[in-house]
Amino acid sequence: MLKYIIIDDEPLAHEIIEEFCSMLPHLQLEQHCYNAMEALQYLNKHSVDFMFLDINMPKLKGLDFLRTLPQPPKTIITTAYKEYALEGYELEVVDYLLKPFSFDRLVKAVNKVQVQEASTIAKKETKASNRFFVKGDKKHHYVDENDILYIEAYGNYTKLFMNEEMILTHEKISYFEDFLDTGKFLRVHKSYMIALDKIKLIEGNQIIIQEHNVPIGQTYKSNVNKVLGF
Repeated sequence: MLKYIIIDDEPLAHEIIEEFCSMLPHLQLEQHCYNAMEALQYLNKHSVDFMFLDINMPKLKGLDFLRTLPQPPKTIITTAYKEYALEGYELEVVDYLLKPFSFDRLVKAVNKVQVQEASTIAKKETKASNRFFVKGDKKHHYVDENDILYIEAYGNYTKLFMNEEMILTHEKISYFEDFLDTGKFLRVHKSYMIALDKIKLIEGNQIIIQEHNVPIGQTYKSNVNKVLGF
């Protein structure tokens, strides 16, 4: 069951969205909010899986409201103004529905929420097991994070240096920075992440891991020193 709220200053919009969503048995409406402040008060006390958010509302516009949320629910924008689409996607909204929209179009947006929700759950489960798949060399490698020595950005790719091998993956280093346990891994340079328990020694601005030398970037140095207790 996916829980959602509707944030829109037009009662008719609430009626249409609620009617469409009532035809989808896996959705559960939690709250009607008629302005951003009502929504903010509700979200401060409750959690939902996603929200329908209008843009043109009094006092606080929808996108400005979205920016105030440190960890917003997945968001489907509902608006009559197509010119805000790019700005909406820059805020990582799931979909952008132009009013008036059809039932089929809403279903497509909700399906995107489901896909992202399933992906989030899968990542959490994979993360808990310390093993995950990465794509590289036309194969999917099953990686144990305990085998990772360090990670190096390589253009649009990333190199995973392991105990026994090096894997060239299609993910960017920012993906691994977000995905891996921050208590075990540390970004030390714009192009490098290291496994903290694999450090052999630190000499100047170089971290030695087995026979590898990993540079410490100037902008990362203070954080590296803080994490390592220097």
